[in-house]
Amino acid sequence: MELFWKHKTFSELTTAELYRILKLRVDVFVNEQQCFYPELDDKDYHCSHLWAEINDEVVVYSRLVPPGLSYPEPSIGRIVTNPTFRGNNYGKLLIAQSIAYSYEKHGTTAIQIGAQTYLRKFYGSFGFEQVSDEYLDYGIPHIDMIKP
Repeated sequence: MELFWKHKTFSELTTAELYRILKLRVDVFVNEQQCFYPELDDKDYHCSHLWAEINDEVVVYSRLVPPGLSYPEPSIGRIVTNPTFRGNNYGKLLIAQSIAYSYEKHGTTAIQIGAQTYLRKFYGSFGFEQVSDEYLDYGIPHIDMIKP
């Protein structure tokens, strides 16, 4: 099974692509993690969207956020792996691709993320460093991390 990567601005997304992306985000963040938060936060319009598919099914996804929208730096958010495809290192490929696209668009500036605390070591393997104390984001422990 080969991954087919896509990278689009919001206005370039087809309705079918947008539906598949939002469905995965809601399935994981709201349903699986039992986190009832405003998934549709009006930031999607201003971001670019990176994902990989296998047979029209979203495998991994991230939202690439421009500087000044979530943090002073560019950021990567809504990072998610489809439960069906976990354990195949697709998440690592996604983070590497997300960093590369961010550098391509914004230069090799710092990148900030709000990470679920249990993923500190995972993001650390890409050079992200913890820059905040742990805090609750809609009941889920998070930390802010920056890749200098």
